[in-house]
Amino acid sequence: MSLLLDTHVLLWWLQDDPRLGDRARQTIADRGDVVAASAASVWEIGIKRATGRLKAPAQIGAIIEAQGFEKLAITFAHATEAGALPPFHADPFDRMLVAQARTEGLILMTADPKISRYDVPTMAP
Repeated sequence: MSLLLDTHVLLWWLQDDPRLGDRARQTIADRGDVVAASAASVWEIGIKRATGRLKAPAQIGAIIEAQGFEKLAITFAHATEAGALPPFHADPFDRMLVAQARTEGLILMTADPKISRYDVPTMAP
């Protein structure tokens, strides 16, 4: 299985949050699965941290890397796909994650019900 973690799921994993279910925990922990974290999530966490809306370590990128997750950069193809998505979701970070999952053939692990309106495979956390 190849997963892309939505930003909230990534944070839940890093914080050992109980909102992350057992199946999701097992899937993320299974080193046979590819688990990716997007540069969009690092960017979103950084913005929310800088504005005081989120308490997160400044070195979030290094923490994610230490988890052994694949680092997913934002490409022109991702940006083109995100720009072409229907306006079901106003959040540009979520739209980028949808675009990346679609472009890269990843399953997006998310609890966001708006994302289900897109043609993208999802998995509940």
